[in-house]
Amino acid sequence: MAYKTKVFAALFMSLLLLLTGCGNNNSSSSGAQDSQKASAPVKDSGDKTTLTVGLDDDPPQLDPHFSTAAVDRQVFHSIYDKLIDVDEKLNFVPQLAKKWDISEDGKTYTFYLQENVKFHDGTPFNAEAVKFNFERMLDPNAGSPRASELSSIQTIEVVDENTLKVQLKEPYSPFLAALSDRAGMMVSPTAVKEKGADFANSPVGTGPFKFVSRVKQDKIEVEKNADYWGGAPKFEKIVYRPYSDENVRLTNLTSGELDIISKVPPKDVEKLKTDSNIKLSEVGALGFQGLYLNHKKAPFNNKALRQALDLVIDRDAIIKVALRNTAVPSAGAIPPDSWAFDKNIKPTKKNVEKAKKIMADAGFPNGFEFTLQLSPKPVEEQMSQMIQSMAAEAGIKVKLEIVEFGTMLDNMDNFKFDAVRLGWSGRTDPDGNIFALYHSTGSINYGYSNPKMDELLQKARVETDQAKRKDIYSEATKLGQEEVPYIFLYHELDYKAYKNNLQGFKHIPDQMMRFHDVSFK
Repeated sequence: MAYKTKVFAALFMSLLLLLTGCGNNNSSSSGAQDSQKASAPVKDSGDKTTLTVGLDDDPPQLDPHFSTAAVDRQVFHSIYDKLIDVDEKLNFVPQLAKKWDISEDGKTYTFYLQENVKFHDGTPFNAEAVKFNFERMLDPNAGSPRASELSSIQTIEVVDENTLKVQLKEPYSPFLAALSDRAGMMVSPTAVKEKGADFANSPVGTGPFKFVSRVKQDKIEVEKNADYWGGAPKFEKIVYRPYSDENVRLTNLTSGELDIISKVPPKDVEKLKTDSNIKLSEVGALGFQGLYLNHKKAPFNNKALRQALDLVIDRDAIIKVALRNTAVPSAGAIPPDSWAFDKNIKPTKKNVEKAKKIMADAGFPNGFEFTLQLSPKPVEEQMSQMIQSMAAEAGIKVKLEIVEFGTMLDNMDNFKFDAVRLGWSGRTDPDGNIFALYHSTGSINYGYSNPKMDELLQKARVETDQAKRKDIYSEATKLGQEEVPYIFLYHELDYKAYKNNLQGFKHIPDQMMRFHDVSFK
C-alpha cells in the first residue's frame, strides 16, 4: 500500500509540473477566438428574448441522419422533433408520434402521428414524410450511421395520412429507443430533394426553432418557430457558441456572456456549487469514456498489445486527479444507471508486471509505441499525459497529438489514427452503446470483429425478456474485457450549469438540452 501511495504522489507532482507549461496549449482555430473572449468577456445585456448557449465543441454535422458527434445533438433538439422522446426517468413519451401499438410478437409497430404538423419550409409532416426519412437512412448508397439502428425494418406501410405501420424482420427490443434519438429525427423531404448534400448547411425540421445561420467555429443561430405544433417557444432566438477551452467556457458563463453551458470542467464543480448566481444540475450519464483503437493496423490489430495497454492504466488515479471525482471507473459499455448494468463485473485494475509479461509472450519484450489523438482541452491533455506516463512504466511509448474535434472525427472515419481519446454519449437502451461499439457492423466500431460477439449482440436484440437480455449483455461485457476492442476508462457524471434566472430547464440523462419550455424569470 505504501509503495502505491508513493507512486501516486510522484505521478501527481510530475503532472503538476508538466501542466504548468501546457495548460493553455490550444492549437485549434476556436482556441484563438476563445482567448479573445476570455480577455474581454461580454456582460449580461439583460436581453430576455435571446438564449446564448456554450457548447463544448463546434458541431461537425447538422444533418441528424449523418451525425456521429454528441455535440451535434445539442443543436438538433431545437431544429428537429423526434417520433418519440424520453423524460427525466428515461420513459418513452410521445412527440411526433402521439401514440403507438406493438404487436404481441414484437414485429409490428403502428405509429399514430400528430396532425397538422409542418416542416419549417411548409412541407406537411405525415406518414409519407416518415417513410421518406426511414428510407433515406436505410439507403445503402447513402452511408447513414443510422442504417444499423433501423436495419431490422422489413417493410414500411403508409396506412393513411397520419398512420404508419412498420414491419420488422424479427423482434427488435431497442427499436423505440432508436426512434427517441437521431434515427427518429424527421427532416423535410422537400428540403432534402432540393438541397442534396447541402442540406446539412441549411437544415429543415419541424422543431420549436428554425435554422438561421452558421459561422463555423463561432456560432449557430436559430429563431423561434411561431407556428410550432407544440406551442411557440419562449425565446425569440438561440445562439449556440463553441468553446473547446473549458476554462473559457466557464468564464463566459460566470461573466454573463453565456446563459447555460453543456459541460462543466470537473475542477470547477465544487466551486459552482457555492456560486449564488449559478445553478448546477447533476445526473448520471448514459455513455462511456476511454480510448478508441484502430484494429485495421499495428499495433492494435494485436490483442496482446490491446490487453497490455488496458492493464497499465490506473483509472482511479485519472478520476481523482484529472476529473476531481466527477466520474466512476468503467468496466464496459453499459453505465451504472442502466437496467443492464452488472455490478459483479469490475473495471480492469492496473498491473504493470502482467502487462510486461503479455507483451513479452507476444514478442514485444521492449514494449511498443503508438500515437494518441486528443482534443485541445485542458482536462483531455491532463488525462492523456497521465496515460502516457502510466504506459511508460511498462515500456509503452505514447506520442500525444492534439487534433481539432471535427478533424479527429474525419481521421476516425478514414482510419487515420492509432488511438483516439474519445467517448460515447450513450443511449437509453444498452444496445445503443454495446452493439454500436462491439458488433462488426457497429457505427463506432473501428475494425474489431468477433463472430461470437456478433452472435451475442444479435441475440440480445431479438430477446424481449429484459432479465435474459441483461444476462446476454453481461456475457458480451466479459468477452469485451478479454478482447479489449476499446479501452474503457470511466462513466462520467453529467453537469449542466446555468444562470439562476433561467427557469423551466429539465436535465435529462441523455445529456441533451431541450429549450422549448425554458425562459428567463
